[in-house]
Amino acid sequence: MTTATPAVSPRDLALAHYAARAVLEQILARHGVTFARQIALRAAATAEAPHTPDGLVAEVRGFLKTDPAAVRADLDALLAAGLLATDGAHLRPTGAGRDLLATTAAEVAPFTARVWAGIPADDLAAAGRVLAQVTARANAELAALMP
Repeated sequence: MTTATPAVSPRDLALAHYAARAVLEQILARHGVTFARQIALRAAATAEAPHTPDGLVAEVRGFLKTDPAAVRADLDALLAAGLLATDGAHLRPTGAGRDLLATTAAEVAPFTARVWAGIPADDLAAAGRVLAQVTARANAELAALMP
């Protein structure tokens, strides 16, 4: 007798996200940074060109689907902590900001390796395609709901 693999549900996706995020948040908390602030700092550090504050707010808001005021507060906190700095009209990560990202990435890497170990490449490719579709469709639904 063969048991069919159950279809993935929105709940499954949410549980996977929150399980992985909880580990990341534990690591970030050791360094005094929140998940949202890490997302903003990473966006600044990985940008092809430096962002203006408004540009960084828009990008992070697109990632986190959060209020622009909350993103601005996170940017202010990153500036106050010396993890971001103003450079004319732009925001750039400081050396300390880049060091924080490198340190937390190194601390997360063993967890990530264990979680993803042994998952067949074909399964990962299929999951990637499905998640891309879910993201695009959810973004479209959100856009339709927003004024």
